Amino acid sequence: MSEPVYLDHAATTPLAPEVLNAMMPYLGDEYGNPSSIYALARGARRAIDGARDAVADVLGCRAGEIVFTSGGTESCNLAVKGVAWANTARGKHLVTTRIEHLAVLNSFEYLAKLGFEVTYVDVDEHGLVDPDAVGRALRPDTTLVSVMLANNEVGTIEPVREIGEIVRPRKIVFHTDACQAAGLLDLDVERLNVDMLSLSAHKVYGPKGAGALYARRGTLYHPQLHGGSNERGRRAGTENVAGIVGLARALTMAVEALHENVAYLRDLRDRLIAAVLRRIDRVRLTGHPDRRLPNFASFVFEGIEGESMLLALDARNVFASSGSACTSGTLDPSHVLTAMGIPADLAHGSLRLTTGLTNTPDQIDHAVDELVQVVAKLRSLAPAR
Repeated sequence: MSEPVYLDHAATTPLAPEVLNAMMPYLGDEYGNPSSIYALARGARRAIDGARDAVADVLGCRAGEIVFTSGGTESCNLAVKGVAWANTARGKHLVTTRIEHLAVLNSFEYLAKLGFEVTYVDVDEHGLVDPDAVGRALRPDTTLVSVMLANNEVGTIEPVREIGEIVRPRKIVFHTDACQAAGLLDLDVERLNVDMLSLSAHKVYGPKGAGALYARRGTLYHPQLHGGSNERGRRAGTENVAGIVGLARALTMAVEALHENVAYLRDLRDRLIAAVLRRIDRVRLTGHPDRRLPNFASFVFEGIEGESMLLALDARNVFASSGSACTSGTLDPSHVLTAMGIPADLAHGSLRLTTGLTNTPDQIDHAVDELVQVVAKLRSLAPAR
């Protein structure tokens, strides 16, 4: 059997050796609880403080505006629910889009069940949000708008800065889920024009179980975990010191090599897209043709179930996804693809291939060779229509 080809970096990335090395002391001898006051604990506290400074440098914000969490899901929940609950005196109207990650969408759905009113903004056939449509959805009682920086299924990059220019002058909190964009796009919060931004370490060659939320000074939000006074009372629970250190190291490395990494990933992505569209018929590229993350190649194939493709590719040692890793275990069509107007039967034939820094051009060519054979075989087995 050939060597594995991993093309699901949007789901998770391998832990970078440099990140593991930075984490190791806090998985071993430096095990102190950062909330204690003795020397062992002070070392852990210094590590967290250093990591907070590093993450703030990446985002172009103050260190005190960073809250460490368990990952992107918690960061999004803290932003969405926290802002909604803290601002009910002003209003209970919230705005988001139909293509958000489920960490955001399910948070809004939860709030809707508790009496909040949510407006869902549509997207075009490429998954792109119209800033003016967001503006039209705003009301005097709107307290929060949440629009992702880049979509996690098709890779479309959203006009977050332009949306912020509409939302923020009205004193409405503007949150963006930047988990999928980390390491691939500029995350400076001033240039993005956002009040809150969610991050996850494992999307950027860091560890699972670590994330961060940027919350601009003065933004009113309620904590979602109650307990001790950790993270200045904003997120209770003993901090994951090793994970926090790993998050900071991974983000710093990503920023230092951003232009080089993006160019490399884009070349691999373009090679992959061109080969698939040239060699396979009845296939459609999904997502925006130009405004897409540099490592995203996503398709829908006529006459094939995505799950069948994944299993067949897995048997050939090619690892991919049919969409978000958080939903690929279900049989429902992707909410992102259906929001883009793709019929449900075609949406069932989705395939997401996302390149990473450990991939090579030869691996891309090999993966396409295998995909060509898989598609041909599955279509030959499909009942005639």
